[in-house]
Amino acid sequence: MAAPDFPQPFVLSVPPVEPERRGRVDLYLPAPSQPRPAIVFVHGGPVPAGVTPTPREWPVFRGYGSLAASRGLVGVTVDHRLHDPGAFPAAADDVAAAVELARADPRVDPDRVAVWFFSGGGLLSADWLRAPAPWLRCVALTYPLLADFPGFPTDSRFRPVEAAATTVPVVLTRVGLENPAIAATVEAFVEAARAGDTPLTVVDVPHGHHSFDMLEDTDESRHAVEQAFAAVETHLAC
Repeated sequence: MAAPDFPQPFVLSVPPVEPERRGRVDLYLPAPSQPRPAIVFVHGGPVPAGVTPTPREWPVFRGYGSLAASRGLVGVTVDHRLHDPGAFPAAADDVAAAVELARADPRVDPDRVAVWFFSGGGLLSADWLRAPAPWLRCVALTYPLLADFPGFPTDSRFRPVEAAATTVPVVLTRVGLENPAIAATVEAFVEAARAGDTPLTVVDVPHGHHSFDMLEDTDESRHAVEQAFAAVETHLAC
């Protein structure tokens, strides 16, 4: 769940968009038009402080941001401070600030926002699941960690499984070749979400590993990313 040794290309071929940088946050903007919905992409971790390139510079997140802009949405990435297992509160603050920065931008429709979490960043989704604002149209989770993990904090604030019964739509991408300890948290989340009648869309990548969207250049990987993105787009269009 930490930084890859060598950041790999995004599995989709997307025309690159140069982001507008605002402190910790990058905005990937579509062609000028009326205010557009936004997707805030939240990287995983912990990623040690000082790692370069930082996550928002990894090809996978530049790819997701550019993909959003190519679809007429505002893509938002954020270098949050999840540098060690005790830094989840600081990282949560950074994510919340990034969302508010995006919503305050006049090029963003503040009533149509999705937040998309990856890997160890999945624990940060609990706040958004527990008390979703009316403008939060979707929470997306890709190869996420969703409950306690050895060496990680046990603060109940960061246990998405306990917040899985939610009213906000959830798009979950799970991989078939996941670390068994992470996979167990995903299955517990799915069970709790379905028991709570959460509007849940599951995208399965049967032959995918953790970080498949930058490690496995396959048709299955590309289809999974497209399927998850289309599901998020559908919720943002509502």
